[in-house]
Amino acid sequence: MKTIHHQTIIFMFMFFPCIVLAIDTITSTKPLTINQTLVSATEIFELGFFDPGNNNLYIGIWYKQIEPKTYVWVANRDTPVTSSTGILTIGENGNIIVLNQAQTAVWTSNQSVSNANTVAQLLDSGNFVLRMENDENPENYIWQSFENPTDTLLPGMKLGLDRKTDVNRFLRSWKAKTDPSSGDYNFKMNIDGLPEIFISTDMKTVYRSGPWNGKRFSGVPEMKSVSVIEFDFENNSNEITYSFKVLNSSVYSRLIMSYSGTLERYTWVRSSNMWSEYWFAPRDQCDGYRKCGPFGYCDANDSPVCQCMKGFRPKNQQAWDLRDGSDGCVRNSELDCGSDKFLPLKNMKLPESSKAFVDQSMNLSRCAAICKSNCSCTAYANTDITEGGSGCVMWAVDLFDMRQYAESEGGQDLYVRVAVSDWDQTPTIGASENGSSNNVAKLIVAITVGSCAVITILLLLFYLRRKKMQRLKNSSINRKGPHERSQDFLMSEGINIVHSKKEYSSETTTDDLELPLFDFTTLTIATNNFSDENKLGQGGFGCVYKGILIEGEIIAVKRLSRTSGQGVEELRNEVRLIAKLQHRNLVRLLGCCIEVEEKLLVYEYMENKSLNTILFDKEKSGRLDWQKRFHIISGIARGLLYLHQDSRLRIIHRDLKASNVLLDREMNPKISDFGMARIFGGDQTEAETKKVVGTHGYMSPEYAMDGLFSIKSDVFSFGVLMLEIVSGKKNRGFYYANNQLNLLGHTWNLWTQGKALELVDESIRTEFSKDEVLRCIQLGLLCVQEHAEDRPNMSKVLLMLSSDVVNMPQPKYPGFCLGKRHHDVESSTKHDESLTLNGVTVTILDGR
Repeated sequence: MKTIHHQTIIFMFMFFPCIVLAIDTITSTKPLTINQTLVSATEIFELGFFDPGNNNLYIGIWYKQIEPKTYVWVANRDTPVTSSTGILTIGENGNIIVLNQAQTAVWTSNQSVSNANTVAQLLDSGNFVLRMENDENPENYIWQSFENPTDTLLPGMKLGLDRKTDVNRFLRSWKAKTDPSSGDYNFKMNIDGLPEIFISTDMKTVYRSGPWNGKRFSGVPEMKSVSVIEFDFENNSNEITYSFKVLNSSVYSRLIMSYSGTLERYTWVRSSNMWSEYWFAPRDQCDGYRKCGPFGYCDANDSPVCQCMKGFRPKNQQAWDLRDGSDGCVRNSELDCGSDKFLPLKNMKLPESSKAFVDQSMNLSRCAAICKSNCSCTAYANTDITEGGSGCVMWAVDLFDMRQYAESEGGQDLYVRVAVSDWDQTPTIGASENGSSNNVAKLIVAITVGSCAVITILLLLFYLRRKKMQRLKNSSINRKGPHERSQDFLMSEGINIVHSKKEYSSETTTDDLELPLFDFTTLTIATNNFSDENKLGQGGFGCVYKGILIEGEIIAVKRLSRTSGQGVEELRNEVRLIAKLQHRNLVRLLGCCIEVEEKLLVYEYMENKSLNTILFDKEKSGRLDWQKRFHIISGIARGLLYLHQDSRLRIIHRDLKASNVLLDREMNPKISDFGMARIFGGDQTEAETKKVVGTHGYMSPEYAMDGLFSIKSDVFSFGVLMLEIVSGKKNRGFYYANNQLNLLGHTWNLWTQGKALELVDESIRTEFSKDEVLRCIQLGLLCVQEHAEDRPNMSKVLLMLSSDVVNMPQPKYPGFCLGKRHHDVESSTKHDESLTLNGVTVTILDGR
């Protein structure tokens, strides 16, 4: 009878395919076919059959109001329906089942059900549950999708061990973008010792979160800055789990283990039309698992990133010098249990803790005493850093995968055992182990005097050597091959080149960077002798060409003009900066080539070239719908925030414009061209220059007029760029032919008249989010306000971009808005109006 019933249902929907369920529940008599969906009560989530693009059918859950569909759970991920017909129903045994066209079950909830009178319901949380028909108590759910996650963690879902069922729930990635089957990467909690979560494959571990310290995972300091999300970690007799909840109902957030191997958190505001990446891991090289080996620690703010603690030295000095720290560190001296000391390390990601001893009831002083008395104990720390600290974790093994953060970033205190002889090598000022402060003072004086003498001698020798090298350069340069000349130049520029055969220079400077050196002949062949057919574009300092290396890798080669007097300095600046920066919205520098008359930089290739080639081309601008434009704006903002705040260096770009934003295959934006950039100190906020560089139309008033630049100068440029992306029009720059308004003035007039939406590019006016566009226009005007102190910083910009619940102030008058507003001030500079093009980078000497 059951078979006949299913056949009848399938027959009905083959001939009546448009029947749709407007309910959230299925029963044995009301199943779901491929033409129907379940919708949760307030229409947040939707469940039904879907084809991800591989011609198979899956039962999945996605956000109903978000396009394109964002899938958060898949039932039959490894057993798809390969026919064109399928059905989701309640089987005779009360379980949820997915049937194919042959009425064979390809997936089932597989629970022991005492009573077949069950229903399956999709909840507003995104949880799909199996329950008794008249029992909605969550404690009595028979089965639920939240306990069977795929690649996504939603608010309320728990990751980790359920002690009652002994099931350790984890995320596993999709196989590929169009294949939801079980992929290569999983995000899973290790419950041994002090629990922590790992990203791993079947063959290796990729990333470790660090243990929970009461506030966050010790290796994820970014968790402390998330204001709209509350994290929870439970470790009790019932469970060891991690979960989160969103405090603002208008914000969606999800954590996904992507098929590419990165763990990514995305947020979505109801008025937005695109997911915004909030956080991802691994973020940098210090997130690499066991990057610095046993007893080594990683510091992304140092170079090289791998460091040995006091009392330790590199195990393999040669490899260490070559930036390979995987062999780690070894002790300088043998331990003597009775006299050993414990080295306090601040702001640390705790070592791998699966083999650690844990006592949550013990305080730190008791923990220290026990560790000291146990000769095998190598380190100890608090398990919880809240309310002054509590709990004890001790290691009696080698310490792996440690990382040190800047003081303001995160981490916690860790105490590592060292030999007393190594402890005494650098005594504390004012006291020593034997109480002889006089001896310490004498030692410090001796060290200081000796150090000064050595430094003086080294500086003198360095000066004499440089003079000698300069004299020899011209006489020897013609006798050297291109490769040798390149190395001489780069060494004089303070750049350490890493060759493909692992040959390393024995000379280093404080600015040493690892950067591959390309041979000029190689790049000539790759670009077909720099042919015009391979030319991607041309800027103020030369041309950019597409190239294909012998290995097949596609690259972009920036060839600086031989006649550019600023080329060498700009090249050196760009190499120093980009080689230290790592962010998905910054272009990646692959290497360089320097010869006597040639200066080239090699970048990753961007399939869609620069933003200006599409945005300002009427025939191409239609490719940029509003969703893509908002994605580009958000990406540029994230890249700029990284430069200003999150990178190890505070960097002012000084030449942000549409032609310096490159687009990859998927239209992801990447900021490029750091030749004009300047590095700021950690506490520096403003600087002055007599050499004003930048592009007309993007320069802030205080920079163009007085040579003052700061992060707010880049904010101004970003505001101009944002308004250009919205409108599809260029800002005309400083000068105004016939007293006409530039883009900023035009936008200001429309805003004050309540006609701001007229600014939107005609090519996208048929479909866009009005609220989102208005927010971008208002934010653009806030960024281009005349006074720097009125403009928001990039962290506020990103917050206002991604949230419609943040109150935005009304903008004030923009800088360089009307034709005559700055006419008198500018009249003394005597420039030809016809030469002030928006796409040209200019240098103005002796800026006021």
